[in-house]
Amino acid sequence: MRNRSKRQQEKLSKKLTERQKDELIADWTPEPLVPETPQDHPVLNPKYADGKMTKDVSIDGEKYLNMASTNFLSFIGVKRIEDRAKQTIFKYGVGSCGPRGFYGTVDVHLDLEKELAKFMGCEEAVLYSYGFATVSSAIPAYAKKGDVIFVDEGVNFAIQKGLQASRSRVEYFKHNDMEHLERLLLEQEQRDKKDPKKAKSVRRFIVVEGLYVNYADLCPLPKIIEFKWRFKVRVFIDESWSFGVIGKTGRGVTEHFNVPMEDVDMVMASLENALASTGGFCVGRSYVVGHQRLSGLGYCFSASLPPLLATAASEAISIIDEEPSRVQKVTEMAINGQKKLQDALSGSKFSLQGCPESPMKHIYYNGEDEEKQLDTFVETVFTKNHLLLTRARYLDKDELFKIRPSIRVMFQHDLTEEEIQRAVDAIRVVAHKF
Repeated sequence: MRNRSKRQQEKLSKKLTERQKDELIADWTPEPLVPETPQDHPVLNPKYADGKMTKDVSIDGEKYLNMASTNFLSFIGVKRIEDRAKQTIFKYGVGSCGPRGFYGTVDVHLDLEKELAKFMGCEEAVLYSYGFATVSSAIPAYAKKGDVIFVDEGVNFAIQKGLQASRSRVEYFKHNDMEHLERLLLEQEQRDKKDPKKAKSVRRFIVVEGLYVNYADLCPLPKIIEFKWRFKVRVFIDESWSFGVIGKTGRGVTEHFNVPMEDVDMVMASLENALASTGGFCVGRSYVVGHQRLSGLGYCFSASLPPLLATAASEAISIIDEEPSRVQKVTEMAINGQKKLQDALSGSKFSLQGCPESPMKHIYYNGEDEEKQLDTFVETVFTKNHLLLTRARYLDKDELFKIRPSIRVMFQHDLTEEEIQRAVDAIRVVAHKF
């Protein structure tokens, strides 16, 4: 048996008695694993919605007017789309359970890609099974370490994750500030002149949103295209929120500003807003889009989009083509709704932001304790007026730039003038009580 050291012997001799152990345990107060939650916290008191999320929603057995949904074209619950999806289930089942490049591709995926390319006036489209993955995968498929990306500070979280995955040098310009962007591009031009050899291997990108979800305004696309040709940069646009609702026929900001589609290198978009389906897509020239079939992580390694959702999106595109008035009605509703909301909030501590054509608006509180006041606003119109609005929520610790708290107001096709006026009147009454 080994001889114990003096320190070990002293340690053994200082063993606690059972009584001492009991006293220490009795005095010990463990810290909670999570912070204490107030009993009135929404998480502890969830509300249950029944049925389809159309303009009328049943929550805990009561009917509410829904102005919180991104179902802009009111495609949820359309019988024609539902029937097409049911037929697809009978033929293909609910999913392929495999990535597109292996055994996950079905003819309806290829059909939808052709329809999206035709709808957007591009050579080719690539289909993803998840909207967030579309944007976050498409950017690092092209931009690599050593490249430089010029990005608006107000871009959404999916773009931020794509930038992070690219490992490129990212230069942020102030939201929609074209003078700031021009300065950054000029600085890059000077760097390139100092080191022409390195400049030949550096690719340059501008990444913006068509309709900014955090601001509800449009990117100044004509100026961005001017910079594209002047400074030789590639332009990527995320049209997740503008696709289907901006432009005369819902083709997005290129149609709105009458910019040729060929001038934009790639458009990324989600099918989860205006089309009320799931997934996303990228469109552009064949040699650009085709590259993602080998390098887009969300395309290569994710199970393909369920066929029933692909056909639902196809049917929605057909309806837009057949009924362009559906898009125009939403635009007119957004313009008139903005005027009414601005009038309703005038003279209160609340203000409205958003471009007139956007079916999404932001309401801000101009005072102290914004978060609490906005939460109270949403809860008040919910309980007293049966109006469903939503707070814009963010992962504050992960967002690169602080986003001002707001309430989102969404307009959708099936809302009547009377329903919009009822919502505006409720907003007016509550806003002027603060």
